[in-house]
Amino acid sequence: MADRFSGRGLGVDLGSKRIGVALCDSNGTLATPYETVERSGNMDADHRRLLALIEESEAAFVVFGVPYALRDGGVSDSAQAILDEIVVFEKLLPEACELHRQDERLTTVTAERRLTEMGIKGKKRKQLVDQIAAAVILQTWLDNDEQ
Repeated sequence: MADRFSGRGLGVDLGSKRIGVALCDSNGTLATPYETVERSGNMDADHRRLLALIEESEAAFVVFGVPYALRDGGVSDSAQAILDEIVVFEKLLPEACELHRQDERLTTVTAERRLTEMGIKGKKRKQLVDQIAAAVILQTWLDNDEQ
């Protein structure tokens, strides 16, 4: 594997209604919330938007969160759906961009807790929760010394 910090990284939280996106700096130090992509009902269109974000940010890698089962870490139906979508997306990625998967168990809970601590409610909260979950996914991957 290439040096995982040789460029910016994109974190992705694939949801059924929204896709949260986060970015990190080229040193792999800090993941920050970036954008929420509303699902269009067309996976190809959603993937084109993600590819555009990869291009705009000049991302060298992308980290997708996978919601493994809480109890045993197994592949639940929702995790399988995400894994299937990742396989489709991976075929579209430019060769220079690496794809990684990160266990995302409890990232939405963590994101919700942070928003509560910040006092953010309503529509703004709904938009930010997916971005923050994506940042948690990306930061967890960045902080993992075993990569």
